[in-house]
Amino acid sequence: MSVIFEVENLSLHYLTRFGNKIHAVNDVSFTMEQGEILGIAGESGCGKSTLVNGLMGLFIPPLHPTSGDVRVGGESLMNRSPKDIRQNVLSRKVSMIPQGAFNALNPVRKVKDIAADVMAAHMKGMDRKHIYERLKERFDLFGMETDKVLNSYPIQLTAGERQRSVIGISTLLNPQMVIADEPTSALDVTTQKVVIKLIFELLEKKIFSTMIFITHELPLLRHVADNIAIMYAGQIVEKGTAEQVVFDPRHPYTKALMGAMLSADAEQKTRKPTAIEGAPPNLAKPISGCRFAERCPSVKPECKNREQVIRIVGERQVRCEYAE
Repeated sequence: MSVIFEVENLSLHYLTRFGNKIHAVNDVSFTMEQGEILGIAGESGCGKSTLVNGLMGLFIPPLHPTSGDVRVGGESLMNRSPKDIRQNVLSRKVSMIPQGAFNALNPVRKVKDIAADVMAAHMKGMDRKHIYERLKERFDLFGMETDKVLNSYPIQLTAGERQRSVIGISTLLNPQMVIADEPTSALDVTTQKVVIKLIFELLEKKIFSTMIFITHELPLLRHVADNIAIMYAGQIVEKGTAEQVVFDPRHPYTKALMGAMLSADAEQKTRKPTAIEGAPPNLAKPISGCRFAERCPSVKPECKNREQVIRIVGERQVRCEYAE
C-alpha cells in the first residue's frame, strides 16, 4: 500500500492579543496508507479540533504553525496561501466532515445551493443544470428523499438528514482523504448507526479511500478504525491497532480513559467506570516533564521533570518510558 498522508513533528500554537503563545498541538507525527482508517480520541480540549485545522493546512489567525510538515501525496500543505489551499486542496485532496451539521450549513440557503456553490468553485464552466444532476445522483446514494432534502433549508431537516447532507457535500469531489471531526456528536444512537453506515458505504464505493475519524468515544473506534491514536494535552501519547489500544492500553492516560468509559462490549460491560481525577495542564504555561504526571496513578518523581518522547513498545508507539 502507498503512503498517502504524512504528518511530521507538527506543532501548532495560538497567538493571543498580548503576544503570548498557547501551544495547542505539540510534536505530532504519523503516516497513513491508502485505505487506512485512523481513529483519534481524547477528552475535550486535548487538541483534536486544532489538529484537524493543521492537517488541512488551515492556518487562520490566531492559529499558526510552529514547526513540522503535513504532506498529502507527497505535496506539502505548509506555507501556502488560504486561497491556494481552498482551490487546490480542500474538497479535492482532503475534505472534512465537520462537527455539528446545523452550524456547518448556511441557514438561509437551500441544501442544493450550498452544495452547488462547492462544486462551482472547483469545477469551472459546469452549468447549474449539470451540477444539480450530479447532486441528485450523489444524494440518491444516501437513502433520503433526494428532491425534498435538496430543496429544503437546514432548519427543515432532521438532525440525521442534516448530517448526511453535510457528508454528501463534503465528499462531492471524491477527495483522496476525509477527516471526520466527531461526525456522530449530539446524535441519538440510532442516527449514529445510520451515519456510520453511510460513511462505510462511501468507502466501499470508493468515493474516498482513506479517513481520519475523530471522537471522544474510544470504544466506538474499535468498530470503526484500523489504528487508534490517543491525544492528551496536545500530544499523541499512544498509537497502535484498535484491538491493542482498546483491550491492552499501555499509556497510563489510555488506561484511565478506557476505565472512565461505559461500554456495551461483553468483555467490559461488568466493569464500573472510574473518573480521572484532576484536570489537564494549562497549555498557556511552560510544561516540564510528562503532561499527564499530575493525574497519573503510577507517577514517579522523575516524571515531573523529564519530558517524555515517543517510544516503540512492541508494535505500538507510547509516550511513556515506563510503558513496558
